[in-house]
Amino acid sequence: MNYVQQPFLYGNSYGYVPPYQQPIIPTPPYQQPVVPLPPFPQQPLPDQQLPIQFEQSYIENILRLNRGKVATVYMNFEGSQWGSKIFKGIVLAAGRDHLILKDLQSEIRYVLLTVFLNYFTFDEEIEYEYPIRKKKASTSNK
Repeated sequence: MNYVQQPFLYGNSYGYVPPYQQPIIPTPPYQQPVVPLPPFPQQPLPDQQLPIQFEQSYIENILRLNRGKVATVYMNFEGSQWGSKIFKGIVLAAGRDHLILKDLQSEIRYVLLTVFLNYFTFDEEIEYEYPIRKKKASTSNK
């Protein structure tokens, strides 16, 4: 038995193979999902009853409420030459990702990133009541 392989023709009989074309499917432009933000607390009118709202407690808010007080801040710089460090000073300011501390012995100001923050302590009573809560409490007692 003799088997002879026949030439394979793809496309037309002249050996032309058309280039493969992938179908073009239109895609809508990417849109980032919209995440609704919680409402900002508003001051009520004097004769309105307020619904109970719970404010969120964040580290920067606690530090802001205690500006001017002496704090001991414990930081951990993992994987660096500093390792763990303790800073003691007056809280000047606090942001979402940092706090500014003024050294007690010198005029040095430290801008410390809260990503390295373990915890902090105060040597005196801390302020934790939000001013808006104080106003609500004082107006509700009348």
